[in-house]
Amino acid sequence: MREGVTTGTCAAAASKAAAIFAKSGEIPARVCVKNLEGREFCLEVFRIGDSFGVVKDSGDDKAHDVTHGLTIISALTFTGKSGEIFFQAGEGVGIVTLPGLKIPVGEPAINPVPRIMIANSIREIFPVEEIIVKISIPNGSEIAKHTFNARLGIVGGLSILGTSGVVRAWDEKAYLESLRLELNMIHALEYREIFLTFGNLGEKSLRKARNLQSRNIIQAGNYAGFVIDEAAKLGFARIILAGHPGKLLKIAAGNFNTHSKVSDSRIEVLCTHLAILGADYELIREIYDCNLTDEALRIIAQKLDQESYAKFWQNISEAVCRKCRERVSNVEFAAIFLDHEGAIFGNE
Repeated sequence: MREGVTTGTCAAAASKAAAIFAKSGEIPARVCVKNLEGREFCLEVFRIGDSFGVVKDSGDDKAHDVTHGLTIISALTFTGKSGEIFFQAGEGVGIVTLPGLKIPVGEPAINPVPRIMIANSIREIFPVEEIIVKISIPNGSEIAKHTFNARLGIVGGLSILGTSGVVRAWDEKAYLESLRLELNMIHALEYREIFLTFGNLGEKSLRKARNLQSRNIIQAGNYAGFVIDEAAKLGFARIILAGHPGKLLKIAAGNFNTHSKVSDSRIEVLCTHLAILGADYELIREIYDCNLTDEALRIIAQKLDQESYAKFWQNISEAVCRKCRERVSNVEFAAIFLDHEGAIFGNE
């Protein structure tokens, strides 16, 4: 699949073009920049007054990358003396407001590797001058609403990202890194208990069920196992897994990647725990023949008495926690099964 380039690579190229123009008055149509491993990227640039822009190309990942097609703009301000290169957030670039990220609070959300790439590109033209680099992304504030930034405490726009300079189609490594960063941020806020949900709907249901306003909720997607492992490494004391049974039932079977292409043991887990409870064969067979989890849950709620129903969910909750403890032994676990309206199945 065709590779693309990161916002960091685009910002470096735009900055180099601005430096060339400031030095010589030349208006380059294309510039080449390097990542930290020395790989070269040659990108088309265009002039916007004294600034220069690069249109981001995400390659074949454009369907997943909300920044594809955006313009990354760099403007340079010279202080007239020798010194460092400083960074400033222009339109559409966020500001870090919470601890735990790689950039200090109050700084533009331009990650360390892009900062180095930008600085190296400018230093090819201006070796010692003190320069303020202002990076802008028109419409970045609006696009940022569809990213993790608000959860990470980055306000006002997008982040300038990249570690390799390259965008590859569905970069799982980048997604997992975003989860790791969020865990670091939550830990830096001195939370030692986290709620693990599987997506936006699960988080909304949890907040409604528990009337939660705190920031210690992380959406693990299909990567509950990764989040549990990383949380244990950071020293979190307690993890509460909360979500629809469709996801949590897979954890009860020991499947920590919950993608449907990887694992699907929901109906089998329901049948197993009905059998443990001593349910009639006819009910177990009816559930086994269900195609949908919600259909099975509706039947179980109708057929079990109140006491048995509560015990049924307690047993599955204990199974979830047991599988999690088998994975990491230094964390306390709890499980909350929620419907899409925020109601809790059985007893918490």
